[in-house]
Amino acid sequence: MDMREFIDFCRKGNPISGEDKELHGLLTECSYEAQKITMALNTSYHSKEEIVEIFSELTGNKVDSSFMCFPPFYTDFGKNITIGKNVFFNTGCSFQDRGGISIGDGSMLGMNVTIATLNHGLPLETRNTTYPLPVIIGNNVWIGSNATILPGVTIEDNSVVAAGAVVTKDVPENTVVAGVPAKAVKKINNDLK
Repeated sequence: MDMREFIDFCRKGNPISGEDKELHGLLTECSYEAQKITMALNTSYHSKEEIVEIFSELTGNKVDSSFMCFPPFYTDFGKNITIGKNVFFNTGCSFQDRGGISIGDGSMLGMNVTIATLNHGLPLETRNTTYPLPVIIGNNVWIGSNATILPGVTIEDNSVVAAGAVVTKDVPENTVVAGVPAKAVKKINNDLK
């Protein structure tokens, strides 16, 4: 399997066992590439345009020129992130993206937001196997500082995740969630009347 096939394999949500030496070798290679790119991003000043170029290289997809990130930014894979238009990442965001992270137009991530897309098997026999589930963030979502989004979660359009929340379940549109685990605390009225 070459790297392109491996990235496609990951994008399809396939688990990877710690016993699979070929896949682990490709995973390590991809992780080192992500580390190299994010290290360059995080250790010197870059213009907004340069940051867009770096994220395009990191993700393997063209990132829109409206994207803005205040480094540092961390990820362990890099090749399964999709970023919409007018998206903002504040400093210290950390992604575990092998399972897929999609961020819709106009969404904002506060400082130190963590998005995880992998889980391990619970029984000892599968504990070294990682199981990916995508995280989907809709349009115009605001995720507060130090929030954590867990694998398989969808946050629908116009919703807000309070600072420090741990989101374990889907969030309906126009909803504010807070707490550990996060629970709905308010509906947002987006009528412009």
